Amino acid sequence: MFRRSVIVMAATAVLSMGGSLSVWAQSTPSAEELLGGRLLGAAGETTPAVDHREVLALSDEMQRFLSEYVNPGATDVFKLQQLIDAIMDATTFGLEYDENTRTAAETFRLRLGNCLSFSAMFVALARGVGLNAEFQEVDIPPDWSMRKDVFVLNRHVNVSISLGAAGTHVVDFNISDFKSTYEIDMISDKRAIGYFYNNLGVERMQDGDISGAVANFRRAVVDTDRSFSPAWTNLGTLYRKFGYHAYAEAAYKQALKADKMDVVAMSNLVSLYEKMDDPEKAEIYQKRVDEHRMRNPYFRFSLAREAFFDRDYEAAIKHLKVAIREHKNDDEFYFLLGQCYLMSGDEKEARRWTVKAEEVAATDEARKRYSTKIETLMAASQKVD
Repeated sequence: MFRRSVIVMAATAVLSMGGSLSVWAQSTPSAEELLGGRLLGAAGETTPAVDHREVLALSDEMQRFLSEYVNPGATDVFKLQQLIDAIMDATTFGLEYDENTRTAAETFRLRLGNCLSFSAMFVALARGVGLNAEFQEVDIPPDWSMRKDVFVLNRHVNVSISLGAAGTHVVDFNISDFKSTYEIDMISDKRAIGYFYNNLGVERMQDGDISGAVANFRRAVVDTDRSFSPAWTNLGTLYRKFGYHAYAEAAYKQALKADKMDVVAMSNLVSLYEKMDDPEKAEIYQKRVDEHRMRNPYFRFSLAREAFFDRDYEAAIKHLKVAIREHKNDDEFYFLLGQCYLMSGDEKEARRWTVKAEEVAATDEARKRYSTKIETLMAASQKVD
């Protein structure tokens, strides 16, 4: 079976390559050798073009913007609302999404960037008016895209604003895809900056700037967070692209040393061992990938949807019950379960699970939609009978 490796971005990345050279006889390299990039022609002293202090720095232009649109003497709630209004109003600012990763100041100046760029910009601006702003990593369902012959696994980062007694406000520049039921982890600035360098490394790699890619992956690992597995995974993919399989293997294993549940590193090892004609090792990691996926509620949900459209409602119900056991607050899981029971002829269970979907839905609009759908489906079912 032909596989590609994968790369990781925040609306972070993981890569997967097409053809590569083949270099078979290599000794196992150390972490320092991997990060040095000598085999790739990257000088060890090469440094990224962006200093870590620049990532979240406020420019003079940003400070003038805050002075004009945010009242420093207002309450935190009011300052946050003023800041959001000023950024979202096309007449005062306006935003446009693109796939490039930029510093807070660059994003502000160009009004362009990805979710990580916009999050960095908002954190810098919010802190500039005294708000307590932190980065969050959001456990979204797996989101894959194809860029320049590379499969990219997108991860997601947004911003949390602590407002004391007024609670917490989430700022997300891709709010249409964000759900409050997603699992969220607060992350340090250091880790967010690790994602920044990792993304730059992926972008340099896609543009053919190998020295720049190595320098940014190295910075993501060494200067920000030694346990940052995505950068190790992406560095492994870079080595694999040029046929340095022992180095790719070692980098993927460094990723698993940092995070033993890094399914992208496992998947890339499967792909690598298959290419190296080592089916026994490939099978070991394939089993780990399969076990990980079967524990992932969103993977189970995707299997349930496939089974539902194949009219295998019994299989769909089994997958959904596992998904719900792992993640109890996603309304879509409950609604599909209700549909499965409805199509199986069990109206009582269909109503039960659809009511549950309405209960956990995050918005009134979603709750109304579920209520309308179930009544429509019930009526249709009765007509068929």
